[in-house]
Amino acid sequence: AVGTGPALALLSVMMVILITVIVCGNALVIVAFKMDKSLRKQSNYFLLNLAISDFLVGGFCIPVYMPYVLTGKWMLGKGLCKLWLVVDYLLCTASVFNIVLISYDRYLSVTKAVSYRAKQGMAHFAVVKIAVVWILAFLLYGPAILFWEQLTGKSRVPDDECFAEFYYTWHFLLSASAVEFFSPFLSVAFFNISIYLNIRQRRLGSKKESCSPKCQDAANLYGEKTRMSVRIYWNSMTLKKKSAAGGEKRSESAGLSMRCVQRSRLRQDKKIAKSLAIIVCVFAVCWAPYTLLMIVRAACRGDCVSHHWYEVTFWLLWLNSAINPFLYPLCHSSFRRAFFKILCPRQRSTIPLTVHSSSTHR
Repeated sequence: AVGTGPALALLSVMMVILITVIVCGNALVIVAFKMDKSLRKQSNYFLLNLAISDFLVGGFCIPVYMPYVLTGKWMLGKGLCKLWLVVDYLLCTASVFNIVLISYDRYLSVTKAVSYRAKQGMAHFAVVKIAVVWILAFLLYGPAILFWEQLTGKSRVPDDECFAEFYYTWHFLLSASAVEFFSPFLSVAFFNISIYLNIRQRRLGSKKESCSPKCQDAANLYGEKTRMSVRIYWNSMTLKKKSAAGGEKRSESAGLSMRCVQRSRLRQDKKIAKSLAIIVCVFAVCWAPYTLLMIVRAACRGDCVSHHWYEVTFWLLWLNSAINPFLYPLCHSSFRRAFFKILCPRQRSTIPLTVHSSSTHR
């Protein structure tokens, strides 16, 4: 048990608050995706998948763990213990892999914008990637949790405790951590650096061109409808080529419009780079302490690391599930607009203009 009296009550309140934030925050993302059809793009399916995994963390994993951490004894039987372990490891690992998938998707949106936009309506590609995420997340820990006891011929877990049989097997934890944390962290960092270098190169190129007030007005209109705007532009260019009247003036105007679109795209990509940098930092803060501590703890069989510090790092993982619904969807004006429609339905008619105008100044 963690203590009695005020300490126990404080811990209970903190866990209830964490559950509430995780469930409500991620439920808002799921409801927004269901209600607003404009959100159903390939890139947003990955955000939905992340929200579902984090929602289940708050809806199942933490509530089942609460009596255990408060009493110090597992009283739900070994069957439910294994089920809880499988689901908890699965959801946390799936959350990490989802973060990598989101980062990779943003990397493609910046570095290969043309082909990326062409595939936005192909939801089946997103479904396949999401399925791969869940399969890999299960294979990493699921079979070990279920069959480790059969392979070793004995169980190391007492009847009144609940933890994985490989809890003190440091070489397994080191191998699994390389897949669960180190590789994802390096991948997300790589995507972030690549996006930064791409934006830097384009920014240096854009300094050679100036943008008039008319260009600024056109840039302000550039937002979530980029693909439609580019399509309209190219269609208009095709018509202009077929028309002989006013050819020179129209081509000059078209060139100006294209430069404006490119500069606006550059500003949007800068926002993506900033949000991705925040992702790297939050991911590292939430996952690095637990991963490193688990390896050290397993190597010395728990003698060199206090259980108190293990619990702190363990809860950091679940804290990440509370941060994600604010960190990812709120970086997108489309999700913000959908949230306002759900939370403030009476102001629905005025919100699109307000949100759009505010997003252009960021």
